[in-house]
Amino acid sequence: MAHSSAAAARRRRATGPAPSLTGPASDVHPVPRRATAPPAALDLLAQARAGLDEATVLDTSNERYATAHLAALRTAAAVLAARGRPETSSRARSKIRSAWEVLPEIAPELTEWSALFASGAPRRARAEAGIRGAASGRDADDLIRDVAMFLRLVERMLVLQPVLPQPRTDADHPDHPDGHDPDGRDPGGRGPDGHCPDGHRPDGGLGREMPDAG
Repeated sequence: MAHSSAAAARRRRATGPAPSLTGPASDVHPVPRRATAPPAALDLLAQARAGLDEATVLDTSNERYATAHLAALRTAAAVLAARGRPETSSRARSKIRSAWEVLPEIAPELTEWSALFASGAPRRARAEAGIRGAASGRDADDLIRDVAMFLRLVERMLVLQPVLPQPRTDADHPDHPDGHDPDGRDPGGRGPDGHCPDGHRPDGGLGREMPDAG
């Protein structure tokens, strides 16, 4: 018996405590839920997805690289369309900046991605110009893989947002925690004087005094 109890204790320690429905949200998994991204952002994401699919089937490395980089640019534009704020000063509006310069300001978590794709912009320009050897097959393959990861990340940011389950409230459990009715009845339906609502006692007798037989 002691051996089985010790084994059960080890299993409990191995599996950990059961998730609490009323405790902190750290013991539950977030559930993705559709968010309301602007139509312009959703359209850009769709264009980026289509461009990435096209890049995987093109013939030359230059075409594949240029098309994949354009898909990355459209993905960044979707983030700007969803989170971007219009420039308020005329000086800022007159200064033309690329999406890779603005993106870290709007979404700091994408700073490394911005640097990666900004470094590939000159190669994309050479590839679009048709310069032979501007992008190798490996360059194109690596970029397609990176753009696919970038696109999935942005889709989760803008389209799918994690939502944690809400803890239970007292309204979900109207009964008293100890099983007693708020008006004084115990779990058997008896009132505070021990009588049932229909006037009968639990021992089978009536809930009124019987006359003395003597």
